[in-house]
Amino acid sequence: MTTDRINTHSRPSDLKITDLRVATVVGLPMRCALIRIDTNQGIYGWGEVRDGASEGYALMLKGRLLGENPCDVDRIFRKIKQFGHHARQGGGVCGVEMALMDLAGKAYGVPAYQLAGGKFRDQVRCYCDTPSTPDPKEMGRRLKARVEMGFTFLKMDVGIQLCRGISGTVSAPSGMLETRTVMHPFTGIQLTDKGVEVLADYVAAVREEVGYEIPIAADHFGHIGVESCIKLARALDRHSLAWLEDMIPWQFTDQYVRLSESCETPICTGEDIYLKEGFSPLFERRAIAVAHPDPATSGGILETKKIGDLAQEHGVAMALHMAGSPILAMASVHIAAATENFMVLENHSVDTPWWNALVTGLPSPIIQKGYIRVPEAPGLGVDLNEEVVRAHLDPKRPGYFEPTPEWDEARSHDRLWS
Repeated sequence: MTTDRINTHSRPSDLKITDLRVATVVGLPMRCALIRIDTNQGIYGWGEVRDGASEGYALMLKGRLLGENPCDVDRIFRKIKQFGHHARQGGGVCGVEMALMDLAGKAYGVPAYQLAGGKFRDQVRCYCDTPSTPDPKEMGRRLKARVEMGFTFLKMDVGIQLCRGISGTVSAPSGMLETRTVMHPFTGIQLTDKGVEVLADYVAAVREEVGYEIPIAADHFGHIGVESCIKLARALDRHSLAWLEDMIPWQFTDQYVRLSESCETPICTGEDIYLKEGFSPLFERRAIAVAHPDPATSGGILETKKIGDLAQEHGVAMALHMAGSPILAMASVHIAAATENFMVLENHSVDTPWWNALVTGLPSPIIQKGYIRVPEAPGLGVDLNEEVVRAHLDPKRPGYFEPTPEWDEARSHDRLWS
């Protein structure tokens, strides 16, 4: 046939999904379950399941994807979004959506941000989490080292773990300081005035090292109730932190309203919220100043873009939580490029050089002078480096995108109406 040697990638209307496979990378600060969706035209799309979520969340969707045209991203997303939920449970749906966007971009020859409406910026500002230490001077030096690397936005942990061994700082029922399974309002853990003073002094010492010119956000306060959060937030106001993150569970909108109205520091949450509907109460009540979705939780690329737009309508900024491989990072970059009220993107792997080598098609290092350049190649703009991925596969799941025929027929009666 005369078409035997023709690249048929330019036939998006005839594109069909033929397979979904996974491979899992370990050794980074997080575990990365990578998705590959194959098609009848030889092109494939990359996605990622959020750290802490099972690859099964994606594989159980395979039978619902086979034969579909991946360019119908929104229609497929509406079909499968019922199989996601808040926190890690949305990981499969989100990872599949990223792979669909990668495929659609490749099919039409445009970067993913164009499919999300075009871009507002050519580069995306990043911040990096920095390992904690009880010594505030050392913490300050670690953050200053980030500035010397080119980062213009910082984050650190400020929580009751810094009070460990200091008597009179924390009041807690027996066993509650050790548990991570009880929600904040129900632990009975309280910061004393002395504990608040210890944490405020810690931040003051860090600021003395770093200065006040650069934004510093704060996270991981511990499972303390909203009253202790309010006491601490008021004490930290004078240090002009960029935001206070996840002080209480995101579900308690009324408590976030109390917290936001009690202090002058921006309040931030959102990494565990699935779909824009989960953010709506926080926006409508102006309970937060910064939304912080994770694209591997919130619904992938297009849904997170919608969350950002909804936030903007309510005068709320959007930062992006990101704890994953360069695949998830680049999905986040395309969202950030396409969202006007975007502020900054997280990264957890600055101290792991081979994180950059997991993909090809990007500068190395990927983050340069605190920014990621928005790629112009089709789709996400990256491909996997097979050699590096194989070198870091999970020994419990050592396969490199092995066939998954057992998931081909995994279906049920999915319709939500009679």
